[in-house]
Amino acid sequence: MLSTDLEIRLAALEAEVALLKRLLPTVSETPWWKKIIGTFADDPAYEEAMQFGQEYRQSLKPLAEEASESSNVSL
Repeated sequence: MLSTDLEIRLAALEAEVALLKRLLPTVSETPWWKKIIGTFADDPAYEEAMQFGQEYRQSLKPLAEEASESSNVSL
């Protein structure tokens, strides 16, 4: 392959990389989770959702304990 062919291919690749870099969203210095801190403060719907989630997790505990006990049965 001739060096001019390589130079042409390299120039095309550099142009593609430059285009892709322009298309990529810029990275924010602030993490996404820090941007939403306080968004749900004093929101009754959020509080209700958290309560439902806690109740659901608590309802799974007996099932997890039963599964653990049944797997610990000696033969």
